[in-house]
Amino acid sequence: MSITVNKKAFHEYFVEEKHEAGIALEGWEVKAIRAGRMNIKESYVIIKNGEIFLIGMHITPLPSASTHVHPDPTRTRKLLLHRTEIAKLIGKVERAGYTLIPLDLHYSKDRIKLEVGLAKGKKQHDKRQDEAEKDSKREAQRAMKERLH
Repeated sequence: MSITVNKKAFHEYFVEEKHEAGIALEGWEVKAIRAGRMNIKESYVIIKNGEIFLIGMHITPLPSASTHVHPDPTRTRKLLLHRTEIAKLIGKVERAGYTLIPLDLHYSKDRIKLEVGLAKGKKQHDKRQDEAEKDSKREAQRAMKERLH
């Protein structure tokens, strides 16, 4: 079940591979995510020292969060993947010019998971071409709908 989707990612990038990663979260973060108080639009994924981190994901703390915890809404969160998956991703990012982007935050067996996409950036003409294709599909659907009525 999806919690939030990064729609901007599909507009800005060609997503070629998807990987599901766990996230190292604190208790107040899990509660806030379950309450729907998070945003992954401006977040990105980096590789540092053979580990993968999510930067810029904003989780708004609940007002009922405990008083002795001072929450940091945009702290760097570690992503949990198998060592072989991390090695493959590092190889592709460093050699082939790919980038890692967060696509989707969802539940999997009562755990919060992040879908990370291995992607290449789109040029401006690619974005315009995609928009034109969407428009033509929409027009075709509209024409079919009118024909049926």
